[in-house]
Order: sequence, then structure tokens, then C-alpha cells
Amino acid sequence: MAAHRYQVVDNFSPDAKTLRAHFEQRFEDPRATHANRFVWDLWNVPGQYTALRTPAYTFFPKRQYDAFHQQLVWWGRRVLGCHDVSPPWLSCYVNGCEQRLHGDLPHGHHAFVFSLTPWRQRTFRGGETMLLRDEVLDFWSDFTSSRGLEEGEVIETIDPLFNRLTVFDPRLPHGVRRVEGSMEPREGRLVIHGWFVQPRPFIEGPLRAQALSAGIDQVTEAIMPLLEQGLPLAGLLSLGFEVEPSGQVAKLRVLADTTRVPRGAEADLARLRRLITRTARSLRFGKQSANSRVTLPMVFERGSQ
Repeated sequence: MAAHRYQVVDNFSPDAKTLRAHFEQRFEDPRATHANRFVWDLWNVPGQYTALRTPAYTFFPKRQYDAFHQQLVWWGRRVLGCHDVSPPWLSCYVNGCEQRLHGDLPHGHHAFVFSLTPWRQRTFRGGETMLLRDEVLDFWSDFTSSRGLEEGEVIETIDPLFNRLTVFDPRLPHGVRRVEGSMEPREGRLVIHGWFVQPRPFIEGPLRAQALSAGIDQVTEAIMPLLEQGLPLAGLLSLGFEVEPSGQVAKLRVLADTTRVPRGAEADLARLRRLITRTARSLRFGKQSANSRVTLPMVFERGSQ
């Protein structure tokens, strides 16, 4: 079981076409001077960030945006155990716009990018989401001086396909490849982006929070001896499982995992992950009237116990 660098969900929202249509309509006449066009902040940090941006929740009609926002929030609760999202941005990348490599701390435990870009019909170059590869972050541990190195071995890219949600560990150095092409906003890279925040247990069904809390205490007690040995651990591990009417745990799986340790402690981290899943799978709850679905996020901060 390894850390999850990123997750991709295609065809994420049934409202993507409606949101895109509103954007198209708003900018269809470049000579228009109505107030709806005057929305962009030109975000420019020389040598680091250049993009047009505006708060997503004020750009779109309330009913349209609220429907999408709720889809995003509920996905975060069920898959990540994060109860909310930061106020998302709508960003447009036209010619010359980019984000150079950077890390996001402490905005949230998971970053997301939702694309409204008609990617397969694009006329520009660039615009891919870039993630620095793990091999680069630990470059010298497996260095071979007899082999060349090119960009694809250093940077992993993710195409922002239309209606694609990309979620990744924001601590990873990441960016947006420089866009080269039109200055027309409708021909640029258009995305809604932000961070999933507020990790805490999430229950759907009759299981009581007090009963789950007792189960969490059992998991914590099981892993505490390993943490007390000083394992330098940081990240978020989210489990998903069902509690059957009998009270038994079923269908347990790791939904997301960004836990990381320094080089040399990987074996202890693997042992911790196994211990968490084994203990959670063995939990027993009281009888209940129906199945419950649980998302259990566990947050680790380096140096904390």
C-alpha cells in the first residue's frame, strides 16, 4: 500500500456543460461593455504565477453553482473524509499564463482542479497540470550517472480534460504548464480549483457517532506504541468501510493516503498502515437497523503523538 499522489475522476459533474455554457455566453461578444465582463483579477506574481481569476461562487448563477458545489463537498466527505472545500477560484489561462512549481501549505489536505476546458478542441499549447515525480524528490537515492534524464522523467503531467476532477497532495511541488496561444478567454484553459478542508469522520446510516468514536479510540491505542517511538509521520490516511446490521465491519478499503516519512522509515510506515487497516477491520459495533457507510480520516502531523 503506497501513498496516493493523485486521483482523477472523469465525467465528474452533470452540471459541467451548464457551467461552461454560462461562461461562453458571458464572453461571446468581445466588444460588449456590460458589467458581467468585468470580473477578472489579473493575478501576477513575477516569475511564479500569472492567470485571470475570480471567485467561482460569484461568477456563476447561484442555482447552477450551488448544485456543483454540493457535488464537490459530498465527494470530499465520502472519499476523503473532508467536510468542506475552501472558497473555490475560477481561473482562466490565456497566452502567457502559467503556475510555476510550488507547494500549497497550509491551505488544505487535498488540492483539487475541476476542468471546464474543451481540451480535445483546444487551439493552445501547454495548460497541463504538472506534478514533480517522487523520484526527483528523492533523486540521489537511486542515481545512475550513466543514464540521461528528460522532462518526462522529472515531471508528471495530467491533461485537464473537460469535466475532469483531479485531486492531489498539495505538498507535492506542482504547477500549470505555460499556455501559448490565444488571448481570447473562451479559447483558454478554464478551471475551478481549491482545497478540501476540515477532515473528520463521516457517517451515512444509523451508526452513532459515539460508537464510532469508541472504535477510533481502539485504532489509536493500537498504533500509539509505534508513534511513541518517534515515527516522523505527516499526512492524511482515509479509510472507507461499511458497518453491517450485525455490527461487523465490511468492505474496508483505503480511499486516500498522503502519509509520508523521511527516507529510511518506509518500513515503519508500511507497518503502521497495515496495523491501522487490520485494527479497523476487526472493530465490532452494536447491532443496528441497517448498513452504515463510514469514511474515517486520520491526520498525522510530524512530531505529534
